[in-house]
Amino acid sequence: MNAAKSAPKRNTWQREAVREALGESDGFISAQSLFSTLRDGGSPIGLATVYRALSSLAVEGEADSLQSPDGESLYRACSSTSHHHHLICRNCGLTVEIEADPVEEWAQKVASANGFTQPQHVVDVFGLCRDCSATDRVVKAAD
Repeated sequence: MNAAKSAPKRNTWQREAVREALGESDGFISAQSLFSTLRDGGSPIGLATVYRALSSLAVEGEADSLQSPDGESLYRACSSTSHHHHLICRNCGLTVEIEADPVEEWAQKVASANGFTQPQHVVDVFGLCRDCSATDRVVKAAD
């Protein structure tokens, strides 16, 4: 293993600014949106620095990361230190962390049946939350 990868990252003001801004945002947010928020607040931080900090926070488990349906990486402050999955509203972005033991068992079983060991996976379930399902707030795909 590369020693540089295993060493903890230095806690710079830029990294702390990204961590704080991520913690204050609701749901998942793109690096571009977080960068805009920081810049609007007067921060001189650069976009590349925001991308690096978010990536690092995700690798270290301090941020959750997922890909939007458009393929863009989205991030949010992680409130759980253990492996977990997400339910995500396609309309409003509400995100709920869930435990999913049956998914863990299934992944282990499928991997084993195919000769794989040490399976890892990411499960994000997209749907409509209760509020969006009950209202006219659903964004139409054609919009």
